[in-house]
Amino acid sequence: MVGLPKPEHPLISVIDVAAIKSPFTEGHVSLIFDYYSIALKRAPNTKYKYGQQTYDFEEGVLFCMAPGQVFGFEIKNGVEHKPSGWMILIHPDFLWNTALAKTIKQYEYFNYSANESLHLSDKEETMMTGIVQYMQQEYHSNIDKFSQSVIIAQMELLLTYTDRFYQRQFITRKISSHQIINRLEDFLTDYFNGDALAKHGLPTVGYIADHLNISAGYLSELLKALTGQNTQQHIHNKLIEKAKELLSTSELAISEIAYELGFEHPQSFNKLFKNKTNISPLKFRQSFN
Repeated sequence: MVGLPKPEHPLISVIDVAAIKSPFTEGHVSLIFDYYSIALKRAPNTKYKYGQQTYDFEEGVLFCMAPGQVFGFEIKNGVEHKPSGWMILIHPDFLWNTALAKTIKQYEYFNYSANESLHLSDKEETMMTGIVQYMQQEYHSNIDKFSQSVIIAQMELLLTYTDRFYQRQFITRKISSHQIINRLEDFLTDYFNGDALAKHGLPTVGYIADHLNISAGYLSELLKALTGQNTQQHIHNKLIEKAKELLSTSELAISEIAYELGFEHPQSFNKLFKNKTNISPLKFRQSFN
């Protein structure tokens, strides 16, 4: 369909993105792969859409996608497109009966890759490309009983470096990261100051992540990298902040405050408050009198 030669291996391929000849001339195209994909792409004048996020590919950007995820791109007629880079495609059957078959699902970026790309430095890109070339050389050689083990080992190394570089990105792309934190704080402030808390109780991590248009895993990893606390801890911190406000400025009974903060049982509120502040709600209130 895209003009590539017959695969050297039935379950794994390394593809030169520049060799792909798109059968599409213009318009928006959406595709779904049945396999894992790790791709480093450069595509000037092209916008790709992964999940709900759109990206420009002027610089090298790494995306990791699990089977069944959707990505799309828009082609404008009369505009020159010269994409470059590489793409690894791995069918889930290739991982069968290996430890990676289970552990690959633990790599968070396969879950939030539809929302967040990885921007590599030149040094990081060279390192990743070197591993990919080793994988390509291995499956181009005569396939024997060691082939799968060698490729899996290279794959695990590639994923480990990807994990490492994602953690680095939380720190080096501080502006983008702190914008997410600011949006989180704004969302929690509005949620706790409105009537949503009394109606729906504490917001879940998944609910917040959906509102911020990122995955729950990515949000928690980002927060832990920058603040040392995960999303649940941030929710509890905001809850305690609101509880202290009500305890010190209102005449509501502690049980009424508990219900207003979304707790079905005041005992649960008392336990959480004391766990976070080392003092009971009653003693906290008495300290203001």
